[in-house]
Amino acid sequence: MTEPLAAKMRPQSLDEFVGQTHLVGMGKPLRIAIENKQRFSFVLWGPPGVGKTTLARIYAAVLNAPLVEMSAVSAGKDEMRKAVKSPGTILFVDEIHRFNKAQQDFLLPYVENGTITLIGATTENPSFEIISPLLSRLRVFVLNELSDEEMKKIISKIPLDIESIDWIVRMSNGDARQALTIIDNAMQLYQKITVETLKNTLQSKHLRYDKVGDEHYNIISAFIKSMRGSNPDAALYYLARMVDSGEDPLFIARRMVVFASEDVASPTALVVANAVFRACETVGYPECQENLAAGVVYLAKAPKDRSAYDAYMKALSDVKQYGNLPIPLKLRNAPTKLMKDLNYGKDYNVYNDLDLLPEELRSKKYYETKS
Repeated sequence: MTEPLAAKMRPQSLDEFVGQTHLVGMGKPLRIAIENKQRFSFVLWGPPGVGKTTLARIYAAVLNAPLVEMSAVSAGKDEMRKAVKSPGTILFVDEIHRFNKAQQDFLLPYVENGTITLIGATTENPSFEIISPLLSRLRVFVLNELSDEEMKKIISKIPLDIESIDWIVRMSNGDARQALTIIDNAMQLYQKITVETLKNTLQSKHLRYDKVGDEHYNIISAFIKSMRGSNPDAALYYLARMVDSGEDPLFIARRMVVFASEDVASPTALVVANAVFRACETVGYPECQENLAAGVVYLAKAPKDRSAYDAYMKALSDVKQYGNLPIPLKLRNAPTKLMKDLNYGKDYNVYNDLDLLPEELRSKKYYETKS
């Protein structure tokens, strides 16, 4: 079997690695750790195709340690048990956010006692997807989408015309693996690379949705604005666009949770949105599209009110402008006699005291209900 182009071009050292200069540039934390052969468990969090697997392999090679790679999607109990039986192993788990609590609990003691060094790769926020006891034993490194210049540097080793390079960079949207796969497929099908052969090669609906220009952000923006405008038909249409294109249902559900607090007057909206999120987590596609649809209709038809959100943003603006203003004495906790002697907590009326802001903000009014 012919080795894929992305595998052939995978960097073998940090000197060959492109991107993530905030982590692997000179004097940056991950470079220092690798060069000094510091051994610890960590998570690489970032979008697809930005170097997570490559960095894990470089790290293991520098430490001259046995590397076991597994995907959380397909890893079974036997595979996990075998991996932790060899002390000193570096275990790389791709898509670690797909491990359930029981699987993460299984790894915890081996990470804790140093039997294995765990490297997780994830496209999801680790604080949401990794259990707290395990996360507390992992450092988290955040990887960024590759810039256009970094993408061009990666594919510049392949003889391509400028028009094709620009097209590939636009289509791949910061995903180096995607770019190299497109090139590889076009070469296998047509034995030459032009914009026309690249377009003919690319048939994925997901790529057309997620990778071309700003389409991904345009659709989610249209989706949110349709719910905000109380138009369930438009909201359902944009939901269907996202679902049909393979958008992560948890991404959609998270936006609904945020929307429920920012834009909807009813406190029940947040309960509904959280229930939708949990349903997407539990059942996944295709069934959870029904949960998404029901939640979207509810949120679109619910009465709208951004008063709380707008009020908070005003308060946040003052926090940034004025810094940490002194808390009024009457609001301060007074657990000791000295504090009471200093008038901490004095004159506070729990039922009828409206004068609670710092002195510099005494006249401020952030929250205003809708008329």
